[in-house]
Amino acid sequence: MRRAGGVRDERGAVTAELAAALPAVVVIAALAIGGVGAAARQVALQDAVGDAARAAARGDAPEPYAGDAAIEVAATGELVCVTLRATALGGVLPLAASSCADAGGR
Repeated sequence: MRRAGGVRDERGAVTAELAAALPAVVVIAALAIGGVGAAARQVALQDAVGDAARAAARGDAPEPYAGDAAIEVAATGELVCVTLRATALGGVLPLAASSCADAGGR
C-alpha cells in the first residue's frame, strides 16, 4: 500500500519482526535465568561444603550440611576433605565443590 507522495506504508513491520525474533529472545532469557540459578547453586554448594568439612574435622556428622547433594568424606593425615556433588539446569550441568579442614582443630 502506498500513501500519497509515493511513500510505502510500513505499519505492522515491527510486529512482524518481533514475532520472528521472539523465540530467540525467550531462549536467551531462559538461558540467562538458568545461568544465574546455576551460579547461585554453586555458591550455596561451596558454602555448605566448607561447613561440612569443619563439622567432619570436629567429629560431627557432615551429612546435614549436604542437603540434596551427594557427599564424599576422605580423611588423609591431619586433613578431612569433603566433596559435594549436585546438578543444576534440570540435571544437565554437574556441579562439585570440595573443602578440607584440619582434623587437629577440634
